[in-house]
Amino acid sequence: MTTLESAARTTAARTPRVDGPAKVTGAAQYAADIPVRGLLHARLVLSPHAHARLLSVDADEARGVPGVVAVLTAADLPISGGSGSRAFEPLARTEVVFAGQPVAMVVAESEAAAEDGAEAVLVEYEELPAVVDVERAIAPGSPLTRLEGGAAADDMEMHTEVGESSAGEGEAEPVSANVIGRYHHADGDVDGAFASCAAVAQGRFRTQWVHQAYLEPQAAVAWVDPEGRLVVHASTQGHFFVRGLLSHVLGLPTSRIRVFGATLGGAFGAKIGLIEPLVGAAALVLQRPVRLVLTRSEDFAAANPAPSCLMDVRIGATADGTLAALDARIVVDAGAFSEYGGAALASGRIGGPYRWGAWRVGTMGVTTNRFGAGAYRAPSAPQTAFALESLVDELATALGMDPVELRLRNAPERGDRRIDGATWPGIGLRETLEAARAHPLWARRGSLPPGEGVGLAAGLFPGGRQGAGAVCRLETDGSLVVTVGAIDMSGTGTGFAEIAAETFGVPVESVNVLTPDTDSAPPAVLSGGSMVTYSVGPAVAAAAAEARDHLLRAAAAEMEIDPADLEIVDGKVRPVGSPGLGMTIAEIAAKTGGFGARYAPVTGSASALPPELAPSACVNIVHVRVDADTGVVDVLGHVAVQDVGHALNPALCEGQMRGGATQGIGWALYEQLVHDEHGNLVTGSFLNYAIPRSEQVAPIETIIVEVPAPHGPLGAKGIGESAVVPGAGAVANAIKAATGVRMHELPMTAPRVWRALQSR
Repeated sequence: MTTLESAARTTAARTPRVDGPAKVTGAAQYAADIPVRGLLHARLVLSPHAHARLLSVDADEARGVPGVVAVLTAADLPISGGSGSRAFEPLARTEVVFAGQPVAMVVAESEAAAEDGAEAVLVEYEELPAVVDVERAIAPGSPLTRLEGGAAADDMEMHTEVGESSAGEGEAEPVSANVIGRYHHADGDVDGAFASCAAVAQGRFRTQWVHQAYLEPQAAVAWVDPEGRLVVHASTQGHFFVRGLLSHVLGLPTSRIRVFGATLGGAFGAKIGLIEPLVGAAALVLQRPVRLVLTRSEDFAAANPAPSCLMDVRIGATADGTLAALDARIVVDAGAFSEYGGAALASGRIGGPYRWGAWRVGTMGVTTNRFGAGAYRAPSAPQTAFALESLVDELATALGMDPVELRLRNAPERGDRRIDGATWPGIGLRETLEAARAHPLWARRGSLPPGEGVGLAAGLFPGGRQGAGAVCRLETDGSLVVTVGAIDMSGTGTGFAEIAAETFGVPVESVNVLTPDTDSAPPAVLSGGSMVTYSVGPAVAAAAAEARDHLLRAAAAEMEIDPADLEIVDGKVRPVGSPGLGMTIAEIAAKTGGFGARYAPVTGSASALPPELAPSACVNIVHVRVDADTGVVDVLGHVAVQDVGHALNPALCEGQMRGGATQGIGWALYEQLVHDEHGNLVTGSFLNYAIPRSEQVAPIETIIVEVPAPHGPLGAKGIGESAVVPGAGAVANAIKAATGVRMHELPMTAPRVWRALQSR
């Protein structure tokens, strides 16, 4: 579908989520609910200092607390090596590098005893200079954020594919040893391109640390089974990923580790092996089941939020609106650990969803004494889109062009180069922009009362792809079972059921999707990077198609007809064009099991790896009112337009779009993790960490655009990441339209907006 009329059409059913009833009724079991015989409860002892030498841990008093079984320190864990990596250092060894870093774990017969024991642990520290300002951390001569340890491999490949990196290239500048990664992408004569531009826009943009704000805190339980195997039941986005991580950290073969993925109470990129190494190591040491569920304050203090960014960006366009030049310098605060690849991701994201004539992008990751950075829905994209989309609007104003038209003129075609050196596959940016331009809210932007404005921004997430497998079998009662290894984080299980149902030819209600543990599930991708449906879905379709062929062969033998002359309609296998003949699927299935079965069981198995990425484009239109006396920004209207490839289930698509738009409002107006000058977190609970409340989120209108992905299941593509990308940029552009003031820092809180208004 390439025209707007065909692109806006949706044909799929609004099937309720298969996991909905259990979650709504409270029957779902989360990691904290799993009943385990002989369970021990763990509580952490966290460092109050952002940087210090760990001199001693006195646990004598804690061990005397009734019910306390053990007090574990790093020296007690069967982990060695990997200094500087969070996974290899779940408890600080000789140095703490952020306030909230675990230094010991108390394990007890009850949660209350563990809590009392943790309060009784005495830790002696020698404070060291803490660096919480990223620009200070870069400067030569800055105190080191870590005296010991080194870099570790980053995890950017789980979130997307990137082009060739030219790390270390570009203009050299003196920096401190806190700089852990430098990336440079360049093409063309950038200075010459700027000289030919009719308009140039530039600015310095800053974003803050942002917590993923999931409902369920980090949680995991581990034990050693009678065969001596480590078993882990965790709230995780990928149990195969956790198994591989545990194997690496604990030195165990994967055959000695079994991981279950519990019902997931929200994650958004944060639950990727953060606490499982610690819980698994404790179970090995104590030879008893150990559960760790972080309290909300611990989760804020010790988890892995999205990092802050500092971006100096300059862009230019020719008189006809061609984006001719991009020059950017990006600094990503990596926090206390080096394994998160935020700088590498940001270096490719800053180009946005556009085609550029020439570019020069330099990005660096810098350690500070804050947390350890992690992923959050569309890692680095909301931050970079905020900067880029603000400047694109500034260019449109300078050129006297419609902001949508400027964006349309620079939408890339298949084969155009991205700024990271890869090439663009086909994308639906044009169709998405056209649908947004036709919306009434955008049309009436020029006739609003004073203090109100409408802004628009575009965003895109390239998605990811990995190989995955699936197994499909027909039960003797005619129902279909699909087995996958991907954790259902966003309703993907319902999507798999719909793919299998349509491919096989049965009602979706008769399909049961299972995600067993790593011993039984086929290999699958991590649930993240908008790659679950896109990577696992084709395997589900292929497995269902193979099972369908088996069924048709059995039916053909039963009816003495060529399989090619049969079709499956409404749960019945019948000769083509003869609706009154044939047999039900259940009748045929009954002949494939039990004593005297006439036919082999109907099964199918397949694996798949999509040959290219399938980016999803998203456009947000936001209507705001700004109170000039207080700086308060009220969102009055919100339209989310997104290319979903093919809407397997429009209701699920709309849920993803609304959730992403709401989180975009959080990025734009509310959310920031704040430390004081000593590195102490001052927004460590939902009492002082603001997220959008229901009354602060206007009704979000969703418009689904369908530009099918050639290699996606039934044309579908991953959509979870793109939904959040343009939100902050759209709000910033709406504030500019309402007030004439350009905001350069997220979140755009009332005090920041008020100060900007006073400086006009």
